[in-house]
Amino acid sequence: MYNLVIPEDSSNVGSDSDDHDLTSKIQAGPAMAAHPDAFSTLEDVTKAIKEAGVTNCGLIFGIDYTLSNRLRGEKTFGGRSLHDLEGPGFNPYQEVICILGETIESLDDDGIIPCYGFGDKVVKGNCVFPLKKVGECDGFSEVLDVYNAVTPQIKLGGPTNFAPLIYEAIEIVKRTRQFHVLVIVADGQVTSEAETIASIVDASGYPLSIIVVGVGDGPWDVMHDFDDKLPARLFDNFHFVEFHAVKSSARNQQAAVALAALMEIPKQYKDIKSLGLLEKLQV
Repeated sequence: MYNLVIPEDSSNVGSDSDDHDLTSKIQAGPAMAAHPDAFSTLEDVTKAIKEAGVTNCGLIFGIDYTLSNRLRGEKTFGGRSLHDLEGPGFNPYQEVICILGETIESLDDDGIIPCYGFGDKVVKGNCVFPLKKVGECDGFSEVLDVYNAVTPQIKLGGPTNFAPLIYEAIEIVKRTRQFHVLVIVADGQVTSEAETIASIVDASGYPLSIIVVGVGDGPWDVMHDFDDKLPARLFDNFHFVEFHAVKSSARNQQAAVALAALMEIPKQYKDIKSLGLLEKLQV
């Protein structure tokens, strides 16, 4: 039905043989201060992104197709599957695509967006698959179109493992030698926690910012830990946004979600430049 993508760096995904190394990665290094939420408006953070020097940015999109999507909309989506395409209005995944489409897309210089699914019954937690069979999506409008076309054909599965997607994003960054933002839309806790932690730590050696937008009921404890408590990273490269909590407390929901998603990019990009991560790719 679709082509599988097994990233070059994901050979140890799902393996328990490196538990000692993973533990040292998680625990090593100085304490890492979380980024303060320094911006109050979308205009403020957009200005800060430009002032940080972000002029050439690529986007990568990942969609969670694990079975828990059927159950995690009990409180936040009227008991429907989070991937339901039949009900009135957009589902949470469609909402996130549309909201980010009007904001984050402006950072992307060419509009080409690699878009992947993960966690379905075929790939499980081992790899990812491209949502578009041939080529990449041209802008977020096509991301939405492709999502709408492909989702009814996909059988939900598991487990939830971000590692294959993050390693695929690293390969894209290495190939293009360009700063990228990876947006992952997911419905809850990861079950392959050690592998995901290792991939986030590894990704901090590259000019890659990771934004996870959590849709549905949660729980979100592990996501917050990933955001604030991984001291082995070279910089704080992971940011979590609880979609429904942000929406429910805002008058302008679209601007609030966009602000929440983008607010750490200025500091992350400054850290990337300070560490010379872009220059290292040019060698």
